[in-house]
Amino acid sequence: MNNRVLVSIQDELNEPSWFSKIEDFELKILDKLGFKGEEISILFCNNEFIQQLNKNYRDIDSPTDILSFENGEKYIDEEGVEWLSAGDMIISIEMLPENAKYFEVSENEELKRLLIHGTLHLNGMDHGDEHIDKNSESSDPMLIKQENLLKEFSDIQLI
Repeated sequence: MNNRVLVSIQDELNEPSWFSKIEDFELKILDKLGFKGEEISILFCNNEFIQQLNKNYRDIDSPTDILSFENGEKYIDEEGVEWLSAGDMIISIEMLPENAKYFEVSENEELKRLLIHGTLHLNGMDHGDEHIDKNSESSDPMLIKQENLLKEFSDIQLI
């Protein structure tokens, strides 16, 4: 069984040139992780939109790069196929270049990192309060897995 990825963008935003590559890359992540029958939605938005979500769901009144909302519910589609609705990722397009600059990486690498990060969260992994720091190696299993996957996808160009 395959996976399904639904990619959208906030209504008032223009699609970036790389937008059409997201679904295929996300399917590669799911395949590499061995997930089958998962459905994931990804919404790209601006800082104002993600800040409101961050405030509502995490009581943090500032924008963030990515939010993941794990679902975990199964459903059967109109063709009788069972899917696991893994959840939703919300990614701020405006934070992408800021993160890339902070981490001193390309926007391409940072976009892949965010997608991998969100996918791991949607599949039950968590890193607690630890985050990637540009000056040190992480000891958290999720973040180590994230960076190892990122290396495996280093040849893929999204942006």
